[in-house]
Amino acid sequence: MTVEQSALRRTPLYDTHFEAGAKIVPFAGWEMPVQYDGIKEEHVAVRTHAGIFDTSHMGQIEVEGPGSLAFLQRLVTNDVAKIEVGGAQYSLLLNEDAGVIDDLFVYRLGHDRYLVITNAGNHEADLVQFGRVSRVFDVYVRDAIDNYAMLAIQGPNARRIVGNTLNIDLPARMKVGARKIGRRPALVCGTGYTGEDGVEILIDPEIAPAIWTELVDSGIVPCGLGARDTLRLEVCFHLHGNDLSTDSDPISAGLGWACDESTDFIGSGKVAVLRNNGTDERLAPFTIEGAGIPRHGNPVLIGDEVVGEVTSGTFSPSLEKGIGMAYLRSDLAAPGTELEIDVRGKRRAARVSSKPLYKKEK
Repeated sequence: MTVEQSALRRTPLYDTHFEAGAKIVPFAGWEMPVQYDGIKEEHVAVRTHAGIFDTSHMGQIEVEGPGSLAFLQRLVTNDVAKIEVGGAQYSLLLNEDAGVIDDLFVYRLGHDRYLVITNAGNHEADLVQFGRVSRVFDVYVRDAIDNYAMLAIQGPNARRIVGNTLNIDLPARMKVGARKIGRRPALVCGTGYTGEDGVEILIDPEIAPAIWTELVDSGIVPCGLGARDTLRLEVCFHLHGNDLSTDSDPISAGLGWACDESTDFIGSGKVAVLRNNGTDERLAPFTIEGAGIPRHGNPVLIGDEVVGEVTSGTFSPSLEKGIGMAYLRSDLAAPGTELEIDVRGKRRAARVSSKPLYKKEK
């Protein structure tokens, strides 16, 4: 075993994944299941039934105290004052130049108490930023990553099965509620990363394997990171490190809706300039017209000119074609624009599409 491998962290469900035969890979400093029976099968299960993901690698930061609202208003881009107790909100963490340090979920658990969910690979950098900004506010900031295991159950049947199996009432979409699973406290959140309805459950790490097994035994399909990626890309959800980074800004990324410059968050001045003046490039979704599967880093061309680069690309099991997102020159980012993607030296015809790429039939 190499030093790099030995340094990888394991979630409380690692043994459960390993014993079930999941394929384990390194991801953002963790050993994580990339697939069980197959990415396509797991993807289809979430779109048509229900799937369960181990998301315990995600970070959690607790924010509490009389200055917590003012602190978060300065720290993150969305208007935290709009979150009611028991509510959830998507937001961004920026540097002074409006570069995206991370994208986050903020849950308001009480009047002066919040829980922030971070991306696994950014958790330490987020903590540094939280700690630096907190010095001038009457607020307590705690790293809570070891306090929770996190399960995401997604799909059209997810809520029904979870509610019946665990005998709990589930909060509505974009809400969070404290519950008890057995005799242990839990947080149940009406959020997810697949474009399907469902919940995310934060629980005591000690009982996570038993809860996972109970839900799988109830018919929910175990899923890995591979299906999580294809699902989120079909609905154009961003992945930090691919579609977002400190080299990208919210306006270019199409996330201006998650920014309220009136709250004077870090980077708000630069965001206002970009919103008013426009940006040189925009993140746009596209589909491959024929054969070919785009991947991160593939050049985007019109004629002999490179006009962008693929940030995320995959084969869509729902659409049965190659799909992706790419930063393009702003004048080329409108739906319908014809492009070519250089996929391992072969030029593949593509077309800019509207968001989301996959639309669920009603």
